[in-house]
Amino acid sequence: MSLTESTYPSSAEPNPNPLSVPKFPALTIISHPMMTRAGDRLLLEGRGEVAVARGDSEFRRPGQPSGAPLEDPYLSRTPFHLTPLPGGGVRLRVDKDGIPVSVGGRPISGEEEFQPEALARGVPLVLRKRIVLLLHLAERDGTAPGGELGMVGNSPGLRLVRAQIRDVAKLDAAVLIRGETGTGKERVAQALHDHSSRQGQFVAVNLATIPETLATAELFGARRGAFADLRVDRKGLFREAQGGTIFLDEIGETLDHVQSILLRALETRKAIPLGDDKAVKLDARVVAATDANIEARIGAGTFRAPLLYRLQAFEIHLPPLRERLEDLGLLFTHFARNELEPLDQVGRLKPQEPNGEPWLPADLALLMLAYPWPGNVRELRNMVQQLIINNRGRASLAVDGKLLEKLNSKPLVDISRPSTSPEASLDKESTPRRGTRRYTREELLEALRACRFEIAATADQLGLVRGTLQNRLRQYGIRTSADLKSDEIIDAYRACDGNLERMVTQLEVSGMALRPLLKTLGLEPDE
Repeated sequence: MSLTESTYPSSAEPNPNPLSVPKFPALTIISHPMMTRAGDRLLLEGRGEVAVARGDSEFRRPGQPSGAPLEDPYLSRTPFHLTPLPGGGVRLRVDKDGIPVSVGGRPISGEEEFQPEALARGVPLVLRKRIVLLLHLAERDGTAPGGELGMVGNSPGLRLVRAQIRDVAKLDAAVLIRGETGTGKERVAQALHDHSSRQGQFVAVNLATIPETLATAELFGARRGAFADLRVDRKGLFREAQGGTIFLDEIGETLDHVQSILLRALETRKAIPLGDDKAVKLDARVVAATDANIEARIGAGTFRAPLLYRLQAFEIHLPPLRERLEDLGLLFTHFARNELEPLDQVGRLKPQEPNGEPWLPADLALLMLAYPWPGNVRELRNMVQQLIINNRGRASLAVDGKLLEKLNSKPLVDISRPSTSPEASLDKESTPRRGTRRYTREELLEALRACRFEIAATADQLGLVRGTLQNRLRQYGIRTSADLKSDEIIDAYRACDGNLERMVTQLEVSGMALRPLLKTLGLEPDE
């Protein structure tokens, strides 16, 4: 069974049951000397033996009417062959004079079969150390380009997410977005708003950063004079989103008092601003997100079940990057283009000289396919930024020792192992487990200071889920912005002359989280 088939319990595709959507073997380009070809694929649906060579078999972008063969001058005109098997696997045949093909660093000679379990994870094929293809399972081509709804990729899991967004966007039902850190939950929330009928603003708030003492003012507003230095009325985030959408991120990390006032507001669609005695009506569509196991927290008594029920009228599950590896090359190219355009170096993605070394070396693409991506798409974006900064002026990307150590530190599977062996099939033990190391208090503080107390960046650096990191901070008594008192914030503001960076150093909390708290108190940070 495909990983995507076992992950998504509901569907908004025309076929109501995602488990019955047929999947076929496919080859997708991950890296190529012309990186603009990343994401092009060859679907093996309804075919017998398929020949792949320099000029044989057309790879095209899903949803596009035409494409092109691999067309690399270093590839032989003598093909290798792929044959879909009745049980869902694929037979690969490499002739003596054909294109050299390897799986990882292991050359293929003669024939080898890859079972559906291996295709569910994806099998990387390397051609002459210049092109990396992923042999995997895919659905029939859709009609949408890869970046529809602001999300890059064509994997079955992402196609399902897009279909669910289209189905629920124009409804006013609350939506709960679930997914690991870095999978793009806010992007999905923004897409729900952009494709709704609502004319108001999209307003995002990280609930993990809201202190109990400021929760009412932050969420629902405050009257002038409700607390020191508040000289004007504040609307609050819900009323800023009036007629629009409010995105409640990190809902699983919400403090108990904040859960209580949220639940009351969602039930009555009204709230009383701080310092007022009259309730105001709320008209904001609520979209929440979490990477936490909320059901487990309900069982532990740290999350209110009625609040979950209010938030999950509809659920969208985002797949982790390791379960949509066919999108890796497309995502890499997308992020690289964003970095290269300001440098006027977009030509790296489509060089004029096809005989040169690939800008993205095959060995690096192979390492990325084997890496489990605990920080998901966000981590890939950051890695692309780092690679481009470190390789300005070079003909191809080179990996420094620290990044190489990271990529080699915890491979998802041994990609060079023959997929016909019993050990090659994916099981529960091959799924990476995050957050198993117990860090000391000093190690956590060191990582927080190195990341300027930004929780997401610190979690990625330590290989922890954000919620796990926040739980451990509480266990060690390390405070976050949610623990700040309003008087303490005001005192720090005065002592630091309003300078945000100095306040971050003094209070030892995230500047990103501190900024909205200052504005709630009527204070403008100096940045």
